Amino acid sequence: MNIIEALHLRKSTRAFLDKPVDRDQIIRILEAASHAPSGTNAQPWQVAVVSGRKKVALTEALEQAFLQEGPGTMDYQYYPLEWHEPYKHRRVACGLQLYSALNIERKDKAKRLTQWMANYRAFDAPVVLFFFLDPVMQKGSFLDYGMFIQAVMLAALAEGLATCAQAALGQYPELIKDFLGYSRETTLICGMALGYEDKEAPVNNYRTPREEVELFTRFFE
Repeated sequence: MNIIEALHLRKSTRAFLDKPVDRDQIIRILEAASHAPSGTNAQPWQVAVVSGRKKVALTEALEQAFLQEGPGTMDYQYYPLEWHEPYKHRRVACGLQLYSALNIERKDKAKRLTQWMANYRAFDAPVVLFFFLDPVMQKGSFLDYGMFIQAVMLAALAEGLATCAQAALGQYPELIKDFLGYSRETTLICGMALGYEDKEAPVNNYRTPREEVELFTRFFE
């Protein structure tokens, strides 16, 4: 598999097999991803790898937080406060594809809630990664982090694993930091589900479309 193939094959996986991931695989993935570029080679990433009983306890706590408090608040504003086109249309279309794959009707609020709560279990993946940033770092490190997270996903693919980067896993930052022993001053970027894809699950068998290059690119010669 070359890099271009990997970029096309990577997808957000939302159903995983009940199969453990070897720690050596995770180390290889993170070692490879650590070669992602960062300004002045700052390497601002701090990664928590959560699995086993710790993963179960933490995700149960996240589900309870959602049931008691509703959606939490991330350490930073991830999405726009008001959606405009073309982003609004893409967002709606993405959600329609997801719920259509699951055969969940728009009016079925109970099933939609059940599916949303799966976010806080990392879709039952055996491993969850959490990505933290030192509070001294600024917006430039978010660019570095994006490249690192993409590198993690591509390296996981090379290991035969699947991923789903999740903003939802950053919605209760204080709960997660306290549980894992990180300072509340750190920034929780997001979480990521990691494991073996359940290829029979309908939710894994659709792909969101991408815009043609000509629609987002201008050439100057």
